[in-house]
Amino acid sequence: MAAVSHTEATNLTSPSSNNNGSSSSSTFSISPVTLQKLPHLKDYIPQQGLKTQPNPLEHNPFYHPSQGFYISHSDVVLRHIVFDLSESFPSPASSIAYQRAGPRDRIFFDPSQTRAAIVTCGGLCPGLNTVIRELVVALWDLYGVRQIFGVKAGYRGFYSSEPVELNPKLVHSWHNKGGTMLETSRGGFDLQKIVDGIQDHHFNQVYIIGGDGTMRGAVNIFDEIRRRKLNVSITCIPKTVDNDVGIIDRSFGFQTAVEMAQQAISAALVEAESAVNGIGLVKLMGRSTGHIALHATLSSRDVDCCLIPEMEFYLEGKGGLFEFLEQRLKENGHAVLVVAEGAGQDIIPRTDAQKEERDESGNPVFLDVGGWLKSELKKWWARNHQNELLTVKYIDPTYMIRAVPANATDKLYCTLLAHSAIHGVMAGYTGFVSGPINGIYAYIPLEEVAQSKNGVNTNDHKWAWVRSVTNQPDFMKV
Repeated sequence: MAAVSHTEATNLTSPSSNNNGSSSSSTFSISPVTLQKLPHLKDYIPQQGLKTQPNPLEHNPFYHPSQGFYISHSDVVLRHIVFDLSESFPSPASSIAYQRAGPRDRIFFDPSQTRAAIVTCGGLCPGLNTVIRELVVALWDLYGVRQIFGVKAGYRGFYSSEPVELNPKLVHSWHNKGGTMLETSRGGFDLQKIVDGIQDHHFNQVYIIGGDGTMRGAVNIFDEIRRRKLNVSITCIPKTVDNDVGIIDRSFGFQTAVEMAQQAISAALVEAESAVNGIGLVKLMGRSTGHIALHATLSSRDVDCCLIPEMEFYLEGKGGLFEFLEQRLKENGHAVLVVAEGAGQDIIPRTDAQKEERDESGNPVFLDVGGWLKSELKKWWARNHQNELLTVKYIDPTYMIRAVPANATDKLYCTLLAHSAIHGVMAGYTGFVSGPINGIYAYIPLEEVAQSKNGVNTNDHKWAWVRSVTNQPDFMKV
């Protein structure tokens, strides 16, 4: 492993040259990588206020720690692992590394004095109950924590209701249920009241499960706790069915959502094939990114056109959506159209009041692109194909998809996320997010994740693969 530095960037040199000036392609030197500093309680709490003790996993009957079991400060995960050896590389941005997730040999919390809080915020997502369950079970069984509480109704629950005490027996079957047994809500973010609630209930570990808006709130909570110099560790487990959280490989619930989207697409195909000039229109989740629509299209292979927020499209004229669909109807007698909820928002007519409307989290309120497309399709057909049949069946499975339990893959992923978060918190880290980077679990500064986005790159091979499957136009006006 290369040496690690907080200030230096990795430089992979060009191939070493032999005496005659030719290069040897087998030797490269690696200098230190830039390790992103991970916040720790000892950064702002006096040393005498922190006591450490050996990790109780040392004596846990289910573990037999051996050499290499515990993660050290020098164990890191590289953010970027693909380089072009023909170029001068890497740049400082491409040499970033993060602390590897996992148990440390010393912990900063006495399990007998630990009071952990778990809260879910924002919309539903497959796997929420699995994460809650695994946090409770792992805190209880691995570290011997006996004071674990669920905060109900999102952020407002810290100051509006009493927490619910949790234990492994209570949460035993929660992973088989959809939604969140702790209840959730949007909004309700009152920073002073939330941190006051954390203090009043003597919580010293807070596990926050939520999406980008929730994480931005968690950054503020972390900053306020640090300002008050509280011995409280904050961690966030990123939750977004849209898979739009940056840096990490993917967010939990995403694979379940793609799997469930297949059922809606299959139903749309049946409806379309069973009608004269039938169009099956499916709206899938994806406010700012089209990952679910993209992956569902690739998995299904029954989709004729996929519309996502990252790709503009237009309806009328040469190269437009209507021309393409008309051709498909002539060729096959039916068509299946998948659209992400955030696609086409800039071309849907709306009033001034609608332009200013925001939801409880402060996000712009999106209009129903599926309902709008259905209406526009019927108007277009009536104008250009009088006395000809057209059937448009619109399917919106949004709430069905996000309310189901996680599938097997996501359940396993939720477990690993929960365990990673607990190991980091017990080691005294705070203000961080756990997640896999290139398949290896790491700890990432919370603020960095909250500011990142994972959009669909419409210039890469995956989007080209979508277009090759659907044969849809690129909707570039000429």
